[in-house]
Amino acid sequence: MTTRAYALVTTAYWAFTLSDGALRMLVLLHFHDRGLSAIQLAFLFLLYEFCGILTNLLGGWLASTKGLKITLTTGLFLQILSLILLSFLNPHWNLTLTISYIMGTQALSGIAKDLTKMSSKSAVRVLIPKDHKTTQPLLFKWVALLTGSKNALKGIGFFLGGFLLATIGFHWALYTMAIALSLTLLLIKLSLKGDLGRSKQKPKFRELFSKTPEINTLSAARFFLFASRDVWFVVGLPVFLSSVFQWTHSSTGAFMAAWVIGYGIIQAITPKLLPPKEQITHSAQSTLRWSIALLIVSTILALCIQHHFHLIPTILGGLLIFALVFAVNSTLHSYLILAYSDADKAALNVGFYYMANAGGRLTGTLLSGLTYLWGGLAACLWVSSACILCATLCTLTLPRKTTSSKAL
Repeated sequence: MTTRAYALVTTAYWAFTLSDGALRMLVLLHFHDRGLSAIQLAFLFLLYEFCGILTNLLGGWLASTKGLKITLTTGLFLQILSLILLSFLNPHWNLTLTISYIMGTQALSGIAKDLTKMSSKSAVRVLIPKDHKTTQPLLFKWVALLTGSKNALKGIGFFLGGFLLATIGFHWALYTMAIALSLTLLLIKLSLKGDLGRSKQKPKFRELFSKTPEINTLSAARFFLFASRDVWFVVGLPVFLSSVFQWTHSSTGAFMAAWVIGYGIIQAITPKLLPPKEQITHSAQSTLRWSIALLIVSTILALCIQHHFHLIPTILGGLLIFALVFAVNSTLHSYLILAYSDADKAALNVGFYYMANAGGRLTGTLLSGLTYLWGGLAACLWVSSACILCATLCTLTLPRKTTSSKAL
């Protein structure tokens, strides 16, 4: 692996992730304070998720054609632009204009997020050594480390967003993050090679949708997996903590941060939780078992919340268990998509896969507001369980082994 290139890509991804988590918490808490309802808060993030669908699809093709440096730096630039534009929001605008304007800035941020994520994940597949005996173990290790560290930092970003909002206020928080990302963008522009991830043969546009059955199936499972998380996480949980438990912004942000940090740590150490042989040759079979485990956790949690069974310990403890099991599922998915791809088509396949991921997040985000408005947090968890069941059914059809002939 080219350590310097990996370090540069990872640094950019980490910096972006901190800003992304902080921005999410800033927007959610600031506009909840200004009186927006759960469904209105959900709408703020709809374009963020919808743009991710198109961005991942087209971004994978662009990265294969022009290289990962272009997509990575474009993602950083668009996030900076989103932060600056959001700072221009006028408190005297009417509600419709305010919501529309925020949705527009979040659309830019959604494009930025998925360009950056797709670039970073694809770079792992491109940069690892091509030796037959070492590729799969290293691939699993580095995917887990990158994914886990990203989510831990996103959790820190949640806490950072709540902290900045409480200390320096909404606008100064946006300016601070824009400056930090500008310095990161300058570093990448000056230091990263321009041909990283560029395909030897120019990919045809029709290849965006021409995928193998296992990639299509895994992408479908990914759609339902992330819908199952965001249906309670995006709007339902923070609004519940703020309105029902009467938590402060800092407390809400701290718990959301702790959840994502714990989730990220589990992702990073997933290779140590599984036997080595299971990691490499039986990952799809392991994914099925962990998907069933997640379904059981979600169903028990929904039952407990519906019947008001010791709400505080149930929600705080139960969702941390959910985080652990969900994290292993997510890491196994992230490994499998790269294991099913060769290096030359990694960006195309990762883009398609994260298009499904973004579709799941979009669905979950919309359902989060609607379901919470209809039936509260318990209803969100029941919908989550239904989504996990669909993901489990998809996982049933994956090849039971990822052999070297297919994975490499």
